[in-house]
Amino acid sequence: MDIKVLASGSKGNCCWITDGTTPLLLECGISTREVRERIGFRLTEIAACLVSHEHQDHAKAVADVLRAGVEVYTSPGTIEALGLENHRLRAVKSKDTFRVGTWTIRAFETQHDAQEPLGFLLHSRASNERLLYATDTYYIRYRFPGLTHIMVECNYASDILQANVDVGLVHPAMRHRLLTSHFSLENVKEFLKANDLSQVREIWLLHLSDGNSDAERFKREVQALTGRPVYIAGE
Repeated sequence: MDIKVLASGSKGNCCWITDGTTPLLLECGISTREVRERIGFRLTEIAACLVSHEHQDHAKAVADVLRAGVEVYTSPGTIEALGLENHRLRAVKSKDTFRVGTWTIRAFETQHDAQEPLGFLLHSRASNERLLYATDTYYIRYRFPGLTHIMVECNYASDILQANVDVGLVHPAMRHRLLTSHFSLENVKEFLKANDLSQVREIWLLHLSDGNSDAERFKREVQALTGRPVYIAGE
């Protein structure tokens, strides 16, 4: 499996993945021009785009992706929130399973301040690899056997966030929003401990906060916990 993180963070999120047969986009929170520049080929070669929820840093370019002829899979709630109608929009609900090329994909609910956010479990029938993609969620209630790749949000550390609140850099209301909408380092570590990582080859940490995270610390702690290679999206 080949993974390229094109953008990650509050300014935009977009990842390109392929199992060597079927390329996909995960999110389209940057312009299609940027996508074309960064992946180096036509957008129409993408088999589909999976969108987790309607916030612009994840869904900014949905209309343009659809116009380029790419099918977009997302929840009915996200479609409603975006206010779009298009014959290439594919509505999927939590626990739905669908196929795109050589991928079998299962959607699952996540916990975020959006209308109907989703995460995705992707299994490649071509390479027999299994990828978990989950971002913008403060909790994941499921366990996932047989994972080979993990892409998961690691937005903030509780102690860094609290220190920023104490000195007035973060408003207490923003702290509350983060606690109920984004994945902390502490919760990411608990999630990883609860899953079987015996087949995991790499872990990607996504959507780090600009001011409430520490990339080197996050990488060091997750790598020490799991014994697996850890990559910070955007580095």
